[in-house]
This record gives sequence, C-alpha cells and structure tokens, in this order.
Amino acid sequence: WLLSLHPTAAGRVYAAYGGVYVSVAILWLWGVDGIRPHLWDFVGVAITLLGMGIIMFAPR
Repeated sequence: WLLSLHPTAAGRVYAAYGGVYVSVAILWLWGVDGIRPHLWDFVGVAITLLGMGIIMFAPR
C-alpha cells in the first residue's frame, strides 16, 4: 500500500535501502557486538547487494 503513494521509482529506492540495511547490520554485528560473521553471512550480503544492483541499475 505504501508504494502506491510514491512515484514508480520508489520501489528501487526501497531495494537500495534494503541492501544497505543488510550490509550495515552485518557490520554492526561484527564491529559493535563483537560477533564475527560466518562465511554464509558474507555470501548473503553479496547476494543482497547483487540483487539491489540489478534492481537499481537495470536498463529501463
């Protein structure tokens, strides 16, 4: 419902926000909480950022 109130590009903005949010959450886990992420955490972040890049930079 919220996306219906925004212009059509708002979905891409939310995708970018999601990619940044997941990345910062893993960095926070490592830097602030002192818990070293596992390999699969980094793989998940990479997949998230790849998906974000596809959504943000795909030709229109």
